[in-house]
Amino acid sequence: MPQRPTPDPSAATPAGDGLTMSDDALDFADYIAAHGLQAEIVAPGTHMPTVDTAAAAMGVPPEQIFKSILFQSPAGRCVMVVASGNARVDVRRVESLTGIVNLKLAKPAVVFAKTGYPAGGTPPVGHRERVPVIVDTRVAAQPWGYAGGGRAELLVRIQSADIVRLAGAMVADVIAKDHGTM
Repeated sequence: MPQRPTPDPSAATPAGDGLTMSDDALDFADYIAAHGLQAEIVAPGTHMPTVDTAAAAMGVPPEQIFKSILFQSPAGRCVMVVASGNARVDVRRVESLTGIVNLKLAKPAVVFAKTGYPAGGTPPVGHRERVPVIVDTRVAAQPWGYAGGGRAELLVRIQSADIVRLAGAMVADVIAKDHGTM
C-alpha cells in the first residue's frame, strides 16, 4: 500500500530569491542549504546523457542513479516520478495512483516551467511549483543515491528519506515488470 507522509510546508518553494543562475534555473545549492540537507552537489566533469554514463562517472551501480521524470496530462496536470537506474515507469500504475489520466512525458519547456530546472538536470525536490511526487519503492529502499543537481552537468548525492519527506511523496511500486527504460 502506498505511503504518503505529511509534506514539509517549507519545502514547497526553493529558498532564496528564486532565479539566480545565469540560465534562469533555480539555484538548487540554496535549497539544500536552506533545508539543512545532508546532500552534496557534484560536477563529475563529464557529459552524462544516460543513467549508465552517470553511474560510471560516479562509480556506482545504475540503481543508485535516481531520475526525476515529469509526466503531464492533456489537461495540464503534472506528476513527478522518482525512479532508479534503468527501470521503466509503469505510466498506467501512476495514473491509477494519482487519478491523473493520459499521462505523457512532459516537454522540456514544461519541465522547466514547473520545476525551475532543465530536463536532464531536474532534482527530485525544490521545485518552482508543487506537483505530486511518487518515489518508487526501489528508490525509497536505498539510503542514498545521485539525482539531477539542477543542471545537466551536475548531480546531487541525496538521501532517499529526504526526497520523500521534502516532496511529501507517495512511496509506491511504479516500475513496469519488463524493466525497460523511460
